[in-house]
Amino acid sequence: MTWKTNLPAVRGKLLIDEALAPFTWFRVGGPADVVFLPADEQDLSDFLKALDPAVPVMAIGVGSNLLVRDGGVEGVIIRLGKGFNTVEALGGNRIKAGSAVPDAILARKAAEAGIAGLEFYAGIPGTIGGAVIMNAGCYGSETVNVVKSVRVMDRAGVVRELAVEDLHYTYRHSALQDGEMVIVLDATYEGTADEPAAIKARMSEITSRRETTQPIREKTGGSTFKNPPGHSSWKLVDEAGWRGKLFGGAMFSPLHSNFLINTGEATAADLEGLGDTVRADVLAKTGVQLDWEIKRIGRTA
Repeated sequence: MTWKTNLPAVRGKLLIDEALAPFTWFRVGGPADVVFLPADEQDLSDFLKALDPAVPVMAIGVGSNLLVRDGGVEGVIIRLGKGFNTVEALGGNRIKAGSAVPDAILARKAAEAGIAGLEFYAGIPGTIGGAVIMNAGCYGSETVNVVKSVRVMDRAGVVRELAVEDLHYTYRHSALQDGEMVIVLDATYEGTADEPAAIKARMSEITSRRETTQPIREKTGGSTFKNPPGHSSWKLVDEAGWRGKLFGGAMFSPLHSNFLINTGEATAADLEGLGDTVRADVLAKTGVQLDWEIKRIGRTA
């Protein structure tokens, strides 16, 4: 693979044949051909402009909603970090956050600035980049309700700004998941004015609820399946008898049956195999199709 020995010069870090398991919450998966940790936006743009356009590129966040298959990933995985994690209150109840900012941190910064409406982000285990792309939400609120604009970079290293109307949001989906690959750089949100103490109290309720109802200290990927229209995925998984049932080293959590967990020795094949087995079983028993919410990437072993 000659392109790996002729990579563009960067100011960040290039990691060759790097294991991806440590980059994901499931802690499974094979290596990427290359992992690029850009120093900042300019470093990322220069790299993409100089990289052979035939090389596949994919960006990941903290890997909270990601399953990397055991055979690893072809091409370059871009992991945004320190140069993309700033939060800035803009006035007018608006706040701007970099792609690598954890959702919960944005919720806290918004609360400190007296901006309400982003409290639900305290219950989402990911970063702004992923939240914007998948219209992340919980407890009755979604990203579409608060985001106003998003800056993205395309595969050629060109930056453009998109209004919320350009994203064509639907349930757990946006136009950013279709067509050409883009990398979210940052997003601007608008909430409403409220007292910081009141906002923080609502956030505390969300955090407490999450801690008592979700296996947040397990090796998990968050919600495994999207909720089908008129149904709750956890109820369908539970009623089909899969709560707490082992499948290799994988199982659906006894605490929340829409949370797939690695019990300690699971492979990516165990986790994906269990998910697909449950989908088939639920379809056979109920006629309801469960669709993956967790993103699965890479090659099987």
